Amino acid sequence: MNPHLSSGNSQSLAGYVPEHFGWQQHGAVGLITLNRPERKNPLTFESYAELRDLFRRLAHVQEVKAIAIQGAGGNFCSGGDVHEIIGPLTGMAMPELLTFTRMTGDLVKAMRACPQPILAAIDGVCAGAGAILAMASDLRVGTARSKTAFLFTRVGLAGCDMGACAMLPRIVGQGRASDLLYSGRSLGGEEALAWGFLNRMAAPEQLLDETLKWAGEIASGPSFGHAMTKRMLHQEWAMGVDEAIESEAQAQAICMMTQDFHRAYEAFAAKQKPAFQGD
Repeated sequence: MNPHLSSGNSQSLAGYVPEHFGWQQHGAVGLITLNRPERKNPLTFESYAELRDLFRRLAHVQEVKAIAIQGAGGNFCSGGDVHEIIGPLTGMAMPELLTFTRMTGDLVKAMRACPQPILAAIDGVCAGAGAILAMASDLRVGTARSKTAFLFTRVGLAGCDMGACAMLPRIVGQGRASDLLYSGRSLGGEEALAWGFLNRMAAPEQLLDETLKWAGEIASGPSFGHAMTKRMLHQEWAMGVDEAIESEAQAQAICMMTQDFHRAYEAFAAKQKPAFQGD
């Protein structure tokens, strides 16, 4: 990046140590670990905010080109902590409640605006806000024993939480999303794969390795192109076909100006050169 433009627009995560979850870098892949295994990795007010802030910051971090999220101890995430979130919410007034629900939605907005593709490694319990984290990721790898549940109606709330009514139908279809959001039932791994909620499945002991391998393959590709693909996938939800085609024409022309495009062409052209033939 031009040094005159880098101030405030280019950041590093060297030395970054979050307080409420784990963070590691595996080459160009950043790994988030929800690490409260004794409670099946629930979220708290603090972890919501810290995750939101990390995803916002990642928009300015160039050395991380893909992100993986996992839970510790054989479960992904059990949702909002019953004692540290649900209990306090019952005593809040409307302005405080709205501040909270907007903050949780801001986490999803930050995940979708984050240019790096996000892969969720889903094992065991994936419920409530945990299911939303999985839904808001770009790709999902699960296990046969994973159980994904949008539990909001089970606790007297609506299924329309953190963008679920907008995003889930686009992943699994309107009817299937309605089933999950009305009932709050668990979606097992095999069914989740058949429905398209999971992109891939792995054995529990291989889940993280498979997810990091896939994330590494993505990270080795054109980072600007991946970021543009993610942006267009998100923006085109609200577009007509003609508008989407024009937007993609502009996006692709921009990508043709990148070094990724020129390097890819040069590598392809080099492979096509015939071997030297001597006399």
